[in-house]
Amino acid sequence: MEGINKEKPMIMHIDLNSAFATTEQQAHPTLRNMPMGVTNRLSKECCVIAASYEAKALGIKVGTRLSDAMAICPEFVMLETDAPKYNVVYQKLVKIMKDYSPNIKMKSIDEGIIDFHGMEPVLNGRSLSDIGYEIKQRVKDDIGDYMRINIGIGTNRFLAKQAAGWHKPDGLDVIDHTNLKAYYKEMKLTDLSGIAERNEARLNSYGIMSPLQFLSADEYMLKKRVFKSIMGLYWHKRLRGYEIDDYDTKLGMVGRQWVVKNPSNKNEYLLPCLSFLCETTGMKLRFRNVEARGICVWATFRNGEYWRSKRMHKSTFYTNQEVYRRAMELFNQRPSGADVTTIGIYCYQLEPSKRSQLDLFEDIAKKDWLTKSVDEINDFYGAFTIHLASSIEGKKIIKQKIPFGGTEYFELLLKSA
Repeated sequence: MEGINKEKPMIMHIDLNSAFATTEQQAHPTLRNMPMGVTNRLSKECCVIAASYEAKALGIKVGTRLSDAMAICPEFVMLETDAPKYNVVYQKLVKIMKDYSPNIKMKSIDEGIIDFHGMEPVLNGRSLSDIGYEIKQRVKDDIGDYMRINIGIGTNRFLAKQAAGWHKPDGLDVIDHTNLKAYYKEMKLTDLSGIAERNEARLNSYGIMSPLQFLSADEYMLKKRVFKSIMGLYWHKRLRGYEIDDYDTKLGMVGRQWVVKNPSNKNEYLLPCLSFLCETTGMKLRFRNVEARGICVWATFRNGEYWRSKRMHKSTFYTNQEVYRRAMELFNQRPSGADVTTIGIYCYQLEPSKRSQLDLFEDIAKKDWLTKSVDEINDFYGAFTIHLASSIEGKKIIKQKIPFGGTEYFELLLKSA
């Protein structure tokens, strides 16, 4: 096969196995070797957001309802997520990874990449496999003896991720030019990250039924016929181990949503909760160093209806007060009478923050100084030490949920740690 990247693999993908569930099993020894899972809020119809390996072996996966899980296994245990506990694990994992390279990237709260390019002097002749086994042991020593990670090593991010999923749990594999075709021979098309049923059908329609046939397909065919876009070229390079995925995706929106604890249409109950959601949204905007022009508020109702209202503003905004004022104006326009079951808010049309620029108008400068001062106090003494008076009751009601698949909340906690 021509064109396969024969460089030395320098990308390591680390995947914490069943992260939330394993963390709970680490904290509660009686749950070890048992089918269990975690959810954001316990209720009769709540869903599993992370399952232990014992639960997965029984067919209890992410998205399985508690009632269905109990039908499969009456001994199944479901716990509510515990953000501070996972934050400790996240911090320790990041610290371990940073000991080997400053060039790390967390892809989610339980997956991260270490790029070892330029780190040859630190490696001092050691192989990445050797480093990988050391990291696995450090995870057990520093985080907990029940914690297990999969490690994959490759010449690009795609192959490193594939290697990390090759032998779960607790595996360590390398994929390079010496075993690339042998690896693809074992896999199905849908085993490749980024190839789901739709892309599989697209490939099948051109006679590509396996990863090996996908690898054999020429660049022109993939680009002009199969994908009909630059994606065909990307896949041609990605499959051969060339890096084309080392980029940051553009931030499109920032927001929060909340399943109302006690569905209601009363503003005295809902507005403090909306204020709290706006408070955390404002924090996220400033953490990502962006300002917004657009804001959207949406809600679902007990009668099954959905409502949404959006507005684009001429000037940007970033403070908690501004987010709440704009959101409240929209929220008060919702249909009256129906009980709200879910509230959502997001800010969009994001722009890089201009807060570092001097402002000619003293009142705007004061607003910026006040926001910075409050953020600094909250960074030092803990999130929400100072917050809007309108969000006091909302803070008591809304539990900080785990943003499954994202890292922003944990990065916020790391910043304030």
